[in-house]
Amino acid sequence: MITKNELAERITETELEKIPEKEEVYEKHIFLDDNKVLIVGYDREESFCEEDPQEECGITYFWYWELRDSENWEIIGENKEKDYTFCIDSEKDVWTDDSDYSGEGSLSLTQMCTWSDQSHIEDIAEDIASEVLEWLE
Repeated sequence: MITKNELAERITETELEKIPEKEEVYEKHIFLDDNKVLIVGYDREESFCEEDPQEECGITYFWYWELRDSENWEIIGENKEKDYTFCIDSEKDVWTDDSDYSGEGSLSLTQMCTWSDQSHIEDIAEDIASEVLEWLE
């Protein structure tokens, strides 16, 4: 059986791929022993965009993961609770702690995504691995 550290490493290192049928969904497919596949991805949660496409806007995404049987695609376990999120700006650049849109005026400070709000895959891989290992027991 795979260890928590090994699974967390695979979650971190596996490349995200765009899902063609869905506009803003990206997933990693990690194949495990016993015909199991772990899917870790993100999807759009909400947008703080104004009507004017020239204005800056922030879009939040949430991480989700599910464990499936790779033969019949049956769900063994899933987490789509939107506990882990991150933001990007309108130009699809990940926001950093150096980002400062306070002078833009089109977005209120309460709508801004801050560095502390970011859940990068490296930060949450161990949490995902722990939950998946519970599903495998």
